Amino acid sequence: MDNMYDIIIIGGGPAGLSAAIYTARIGMKTLLLEGQWYGGRAATAPDVWNYPGFPEGITGSELIDLMVKQGERFGAEMKYATEVMNLEFKEPTKKVVTREGTYLGKAVIVATGTQSKKLQLPGETELIGRGVSYCPMCDGPLYKGLRVAVIGSGNEAFEDAFYLAGLADTVLLLTHLPEITVNQALLNEAKEKSNLVIEEGKLETINGEQVVTSITYSLFDNEVKQEKSVDGVFVSLGGVPMTALVKKTGVHVDERGCIKVTRQQLTNLDGVFAAGDCTCGGMQIITAAGEGAMAGINAYVYVKKQKSN
Repeated sequence: MDNMYDIIIIGGGPAGLSAAIYTARIGMKTLLLEGQWYGGRAATAPDVWNYPGFPEGITGSELIDLMVKQGERFGAEMKYATEVMNLEFKEPTKKVVTREGTYLGKAVIVATGTQSKKLQLPGETELIGRGVSYCPMCDGPLYKGLRVAVIGSGNEAFEDAFYLAGLADTVLLLTHLPEITVNQALLNEAKEKSNLVIEEGKLETINGEQVVTSITYSLFDNEVKQEKSVDGVFVSLGGVPMTALVKKTGVHVDERGCIKVTRQQLTNLDGVFAAGDCTCGGMQIITAAGEGAMAGINAYVYVKKQKSN
């Protein structure tokens, strides 16, 4: 059957791509399905400095492109912009339903990653695509020479602000939380950017009718509200696991929505493995890749055992 695979991988980020490299390399008929674009958040990283083997750094898109080419070289079949609509994991043969068709697999690796956290503040939903964005790499070039705000206090927010500072006229980084969790190296780099201002304050509203015109926020040290004119707002609060569809199959998740796995990346269902940010592990490209490799190896062992029975 053309739609029957040894292993189906759901998600084309670092975890899914690494799993595909391993399973295809050792002879498994492998299908990878990605709902949007390969790499997910990793593909939008302007520079990756801590992935082994690249002492001079590499862009996220370049790293992901190499992973895709490596998986394809070993024979993995990959499809992007392919949305998964339904999953059935209870039977020995797993079923993955997309808009294009239904695929069957002896084992499945879930590597769905995360989706961006929302602010849940006035103006956010109304102005998405009209000044509110969650992807600086996608939308940043639209704000060349303009004024933007980045909302967040972690590494992701500072990386986004650093990237946007190379495009926009001015960048305001508003931490939104009292505690700044960025690593010192990124903080130092951000402070060296003359057109990047860091404010420790909480966003109150995003303002504008047809497009974003300003933000209202209050500083933590005095709680006085102030308004700042901006042309765009980039929300960089991190991500939450994309596991709602998987949870419906009976796969166990914790209170945060993170898929529960063993050290072998196995879920509570036979033949269903999970890896990467959807398991809320290290939340780094290198840890996602490692989990993907582990899931691929153990999915191979599972499939071989099923074939021998």
